[in-house]
This record gives sequence, structure tokens and C-alpha cells, in this order.
Amino acid sequence: MNGASQAAVADFLDMLAAERGAAKNTLEAYGRDLNDYVAALARLGRDPFSATIQDIRDYLAALAEAKLKPASSARKLSAIRQFHRFLRAEERRDDDPATLLEGPRQGRRLPKILSVAEVDALLRVAREGLDDPARPVGERLRARRAACLMEVLYAAGLRVSELVALPLSAAKLAEKPLDAAGGFLIIKGKGGRERLAPLTGAAREALAVYRRMLLELHPGLAAQKWLFPSDGESGHLTRQAFARDLKLLAAAAGISPTRVSPHVLRHAFASHLLQNGADLRIVQELLGHADIATTQIYTHVLDERLKAMVRDLHPLNDEE
Repeated sequence: MNGASQAAVADFLDMLAAERGAAKNTLEAYGRDLNDYVAALARLGRDPFSATIQDIRDYLAALAEAKLKPASSARKLSAIRQFHRFLRAEERRDDDPATLLEGPRQGRRLPKILSVAEVDALLRVAREGLDDPARPVGERLRARRAACLMEVLYAAGLRVSELVALPLSAAKLAEKPLDAAGGFLIIKGKGGRERLAPLTGAAREALAVYRRMLLELHPGLAAQKWLFPSDGESGHLTRQAFARDLKLLAAAAGISPTRVSPHVLRHAFASHLLQNGADLRIVQELLGHADIATTQIYTHVLDERLKAMVRDLHPLNDEE
């Protein structure tokens, strides 16, 4: 990659961070995709400032031949489109070769959903034996943490990255009584947007008991800045560690571990609220979605309910 191409990619990523508040993971993904694209152009003796629509088509065709999944190809094309739009806006070239490109067709993927009964089973298993004196104390603490994480995740619908990296300060309001305007977390989500995440009584109790136990057994660790601290490099529990614990709970609850992940519990939070009559806009706010279109995918859980309502209540429906 020549210096000018590298600088253009860096400037584009800086723009995403400064003007759109793109998250670190988003910036890293865009950087990888664009570096791959620019390197492919360089092998052909081209660069982003001279690339044609045929060059981009050839690049996408090579991805298809390499059996890259349509979703990954679509993500790369999205990065390329935005990059060329940026170059045109910055007057680094006078046209945009990506404007007329069509992405690979993708079927609409519906989120995996657990039923209310399945989530209840997961929570029931997570709560079993938490105070069993026969269990080693370290095992009991880990079980307390897993139960607390599950309670908080299902109660608030957090992204797993938000959950494991909750700062200790985020829980201060959760510890206050409800009549003192407590009972919720302050979440800093994508793009630095803040939102309130209300907690159920069970989640607040699980959080309080876990923190007391951690403080008793590991006061130094409990005093660190993270709500779920660890000795790892990040200083807090990793997403992978929680996902492993969750799959063990799923197996113990008689649910296939392949159907369960932290993200599936977030899906369950949204779907169960909508199923019980929650307003879509409220669910959007609770999930931290910038665009309501992202939240609308969860409305598939209402399909059968809506069909039944029309069948039973519509005045012109005379089916027996």
C-alpha cells in the first residue's frame, strides 16, 4: 500500500470516529476491509484514486471465488462505498466508482429466540446451589457471578460488551432503593451514547449479593474500577469467559448450547417485552439502537399473535 492510499484510509477512519462516533470494533473492521481492498488494487497496479467500477467488481468476484460469505462481502462493499464517497467529498477524486454497484443478495436473518420458559430454566439452574457449603468457595463465587450476569443481561438487554465492561460506578444507582430514584444502570453504548437500563428486583439482589461476596473474598479485586473484575489483561471479565459459562448453564438446563449465547439473551429480552405489549420505541431506547429499523427485526415474534387477533376480532372475518 502506497503512502497516499494509507493516508486516505487513515483519514477516512478518523472521520468515522470524529463525525459519526464509530466504536473501536467498527473502526478496526473497516480498517481491515479497506486495507485488504487497497492491497488488492496495488497488486493490479491501481490505487483508490484511479480504481474503476470494473476494478471493484473484479475484487468482489475474487471474494466470491474464495467462498467468502455473502454477509462478509456485503460488509466489505459497504466499507468500499463509504470510502469512495469520502474520497469524492474530500475532492481526492472527481467521481465515485462504487455508486452503481449492487451488493450480494442476502436473506433476512431472524434472531435466535429463547422462549420465556427456556429463559426461566436457565435462571433456575444458575440460582441452584449458590449457598451450598459443600461447594468450594471459589466455585461458589464464579457461580454467583454467572447468575448475576444472567440476571442483569436479561433484565436490561445489554450488549455483552456493555455488560462485562460495566464500570463499578455504573452500579451505584442500582444499589439505591427505588424510591430514591435508583434501581437502574447508566450504560455508555455505541457511539458514546448514554442510556438508562432499569433492573428487576431479582437482578438488583443478585448484583448486591455478588458484590458482597467478592468484597469479602477478594477486597483488592472488588475495589478496582470494573463491576466484574478479573486478573486478565483488560481488567474485567471477557465476553468469551461469560459465553462459556452460559453454555454450561444451557447444557445443565437441557437446552442445546448452540442455541444460547449472551446475544441470544439480549434478543430474548427484546422479543419478550414486545410479546407482552411493550411499545417498539421504548424497546429501541432500552436496547440503545440509534435506528428503529434495527429494532423492528424483533417484531417477527408478534406475527402469530397479530394473525390470531385479526382472525378473532376483525368484524369482516366470518371464518368459522
